[in-house]
Amino acid sequence: MDTTLRITSAREGNSFVAQIEKISDQTLLACYQCGKCSAGCPMAAHMDVLPNQMIRMAQLGMQKQLLATNAIWMCVSCLTCNSRCPKGIRIAEVFEALRRTALRAGQRDDHLKIMELTPEARSVLPPIATISAMRKLTS
Repeated sequence: MDTTLRITSAREGNSFVAQIEKISDQTLLACYQCGKCSAGCPMAAHMDVLPNQMIRMAQLGMQKQLLATNAIWMCVSCLTCNSRCPKGIRIAEVFEALRRTALRAGQRDDHLKIMELTPEARSVLPPIATISAMRKLTS
């Protein structure tokens, strides 16, 4: 009998969870809420929801509540959370996926007017520069 624990992808259920997993290329259900990401985050004191709590909200498909937090915009992409995660989840990529989802849904004002740029200009703009600039203007 195979006693190996299998973590199934949340893609099999909630469409929001599937979207975040697809964009971030991470399996949200791998997180078992150890809290090491939150303990090491230099911005945690400034967040309305801690990093591990954001992952939990994403796991539960709490799209409206999660995308309304300021925490997704407070991440400075230092990648401390990624290096501390015992399951190897790239948490910063999940947060980037959340920001992208919020912007695509029009839930945040895109101060950079990215959609007014030509497709060619958008294609050469480094994604981290775009995200960083938007975070500073919308947090």
